[in-house]
Amino acid sequence: MSKMKTGGQIIWESLIHEGVDVVFGLPGGAILPTYDELFKHNYPIHHVLVTHEQGASHMADGYARKTGKVGVCIATSGPGATNLITGLATAHMDSTPIVAITGQVPTSLLGRDGFQESDVQGISMPVTKHNYLITDIKDLPMALKEAFHIARTGRPGPVLVDVCKDVQQAEMAFEYPDSVYLPGYNPNQNAPDPAAVATAARLLNEAQKPVIVSGQGISIARAEAELRQLAEMANIPVATSLLGIGTIPATHPLCISWGGMHGEAYCNYALQECDVLFAIGARLDDRLTGAFDKFAPKAKIIHVDLDPAEMGKNLTIHTPVVGDALLTLRALLPQIEAKEHPAWLAQIEEWKRDSQARDILTQETDELVAPYVMRQLWHATNEGDCTVVTDVGQHQMWEAQYFHHTKRRSLLTSGGLGTMGYALPAAIGAQMGEPEEEVWVVAGDGGFQMTMPELSTIVQERLPIKIAIINNGYLGMVRQWQDIFYNRRHAGTPLFNPDFVKLAEAYGIPGRAVTRKEEVAEAIRQAQATDGPFLLDFQVEEFTNVYPMVAAGKSNADMIRRPAVEIAGD
Repeated sequence: MSKMKTGGQIIWESLIHEGVDVVFGLPGGAILPTYDELFKHNYPIHHVLVTHEQGASHMADGYARKTGKVGVCIATSGPGATNLITGLATAHMDSTPIVAITGQVPTSLLGRDGFQESDVQGISMPVTKHNYLITDIKDLPMALKEAFHIARTGRPGPVLVDVCKDVQQAEMAFEYPDSVYLPGYNPNQNAPDPAAVATAARLLNEAQKPVIVSGQGISIARAEAELRQLAEMANIPVATSLLGIGTIPATHPLCISWGGMHGEAYCNYALQECDVLFAIGARLDDRLTGAFDKFAPKAKIIHVDLDPAEMGKNLTIHTPVVGDALLTLRALLPQIEAKEHPAWLAQIEEWKRDSQARDILTQETDELVAPYVMRQLWHATNEGDCTVVTDVGQHQMWEAQYFHHTKRRSLLTSGGLGTMGYALPAAIGAQMGEPEEEVWVVAGDGGFQMTMPELSTIVQERLPIKIAIINNGYLGMVRQWQDIFYNRRHAGTPLFNPDFVKLAEAYGIPGRAVTRKEEVAEAIRQAQATDGPFLLDFQVEEFTNVYPMVAAGKSNADMIRRPAVEIAGD
């Protein structure tokens, strides 16, 4: 016979049924009945107390990206719930499975502008895959079951469940549902259309200059082995999107790095000159393609994606294939012929040598520059045997260029939304998900300050996270745009930074400022040897720019390359 449970108990016990063992949250009045049940019943769920609800949503995001599980965050009503929105939007853009649970004012106060009431359902609708407002306890168990199902199936994404306070206090006989019935929700996880797969196979077999573009969908589908098999069987070079980094080892001879606005020049040349482009698990957004009408102008584009809404959204697609990346590759492989493309691969190699000669910036200057830090970090971590979580800006691009990722899910970053402040909390989530992993935060001085109070969460949870701040005294990427497109008018970009080492020490975290190239390797080793967290403040040259660069709305063929001598700053 089912036992009577409060709504608060139902929330925790539903999470347990879904295999949740950690949640990230901050309590408040409208969610207190649920927190009280966690205390009273000592449920086997570890609650991570954050300093700001945005941090909770980013932690859930980092946990989900690293583990492949659904991340869970929890907040109270009003500002607590609205503080989650940036993190939910980040997850929505990057297809990260999250379930967010928020408290809401009692049902009797809904729509009356009561204290800490906000229309969370309406506010979150554009940035979630689905959401619920629960005003009757009888709807709560199924809503939670559906939330996890929707978050993790099809194209993953965030789901929000907003629960009125009196619902959390009410009681009902509780049994967790065994299944869901959602007739309007039919995620395509079946094999793709055989005719579309056959057409894709024919195009790849006939191609003289093929390129594969691998996106994060490969990682989500756990299809890395099949992707590599396809590339090796037909000798097809593989480019990645920013979020697809790690889906093929950067050291693989067929990997041609990543393309787009700040991608490698030789990769962009290959994308522009290929005759067949096989994009799988990538949205083909503007940061990758540049001007849509000028992208891959010589190519017949095959686009494989689970979400039919992505087909033709930005580009004219010759062969759309709607389906799961893993199932598609398994259907495609038996139809692929062994091929050699010696002239094409030789051309790409020539472009690569030119790119390295013109764009690499690690050794040519005596000054401490960020690319040198990234390369030294890569060497120190056994050439990438760790997880790096970056913020957004110049350092993000340099990390992707100079840190060669060879492991799946080893780079976590905000791609679609470009969320500054993502790195520190997301790294906490990643470390909670993989406690034995070496986790590095790579953040700019601007983005780090947006969520730096979560240093207390690192100490509170005794996490061994290492932090590398790329400190150039500016909102660097914005400053770079001002230099190139706004006649070097630095409006709003110079930063007044605290002493980051003293700041870390205030939280009980040891730190070190690094100002010279000769110190970098030894400082990284010191951080690694420290049992617990460590912060490194790399005070790098101020006016180094990220190259190549494609101006917004321009073709990837029109890259701005690194000048032989960069103009000194003001």
